[in-house]
Amino acid sequence: MSIAARHITALMRQIATRDAIELVHPFAEFQTFGALAYIAECYGFRYENVRLVGKHRVLHLHLVRDPAPAARQRAAANTAAFPDPGPDRPVPGMYLGSLTPVPEAQADVDLITALIRYDALVAAANRRQLLFLGWGSGALFLLMALLTGVYTVLLPLAVLMPGFMLGALRINTVRRAKLARQLTAAGCTPVRDGAGVERYVRPTPQPYGTPHATPDANPYSSTPQGF
Repeated sequence: MSIAARHITALMRQIATRDAIELVHPFAEFQTFGALAYIAECYGFRYENVRLVGKHRVLHLHLVRDPAPAARQRAAANTAAFPDPGPDRPVPGMYLGSLTPVPEAQADVDLITALIRYDALVAAANRRQLLFLGWGSGALFLLMALLTGVYTVLLPLAVLMPGFMLGALRINTVRRAKLARQLTAAGCTPVRDGAGVERYVRPTPQPYGTPHATPDANPYSSTPQGF
């Protein structure tokens, strides 16, 4: 079974049995998460948030079942159009047997992916923690240099570690700003969640049509077709 097939199998199992989905694929790319979130939304879920877990900061993607009438209609339409989704069988928005979006779904998968990227960058940009690590490690290397006399190695590290953390924060800020422009251009609205974290909310999708097909139009086979 291919990697895409395993991802789809695990996703469809959660869709069938849960009201809250958690996707954890340590080596998956953001585009893969975006494609999986797209499929889940076709069946009545909505993207909720991401968390970076553990010392390796593994991405955990969370989706919840959407109680909105439009989401229920969308789920019913896609269930009728794709009654037996799974590996090597058609699923909404993807080429057969893969997590590669067909042209009609590409823009929506890209938008979901951008949201996931933005939220992941926000989660990674814990300024207080990064500055503490940077300045704390710098102070530690400086103290070790004074105690051991090994200045040629430890003094450069005492300077580089804070600089590295500040550089990481700067890169994160630039990437977030670029994604924010992309999301704003796509019609997303910036909001603050309960914790005061800035996020973006997409326009409410229509029950049918882009990004979700009507039951009598199936562009999601192994070859791209129009609506």
